[in-house]
Amino acid sequence: MSVNGGRPAARDERRPAFCSVECGRCGAGVLAAKFSPQHTTVQWSAEAVRACSEFSAAVSLGRPSALVEGCGSLRDSIDAAVMAGRLEVSPPLEVSRPLEVTPP
Repeated sequence: MSVNGGRPAARDERRPAFCSVECGRCGAGVLAAKFSPQHTTVQWSAEAVRACSEFSAAVSLGRPSALVEGCGSLRDSIDAAVMAGRLEVSPPLEVSRPLEVTPP
């Protein structure tokens, strides 16, 4: 991939450190990784989707689980795992200074 006049874009070489996290409300277990305080990646299994109280509530109302944005209770459990040191935020990617582009 090229940007800024043909220079290759910086590749993100970080490897997510996935960690098992269990929801404090329903016990659904997922794998989670944090790339920043705002960016969380969650890998749901079919079993976790079935166990999740919030997903179950949405599905019972006829909403497909694929359209459920997430689970607030699990989000709280992930935040608690970060605060307790069980889930680490991946170190930031070192990004070179942006190029100054002069219009032609």
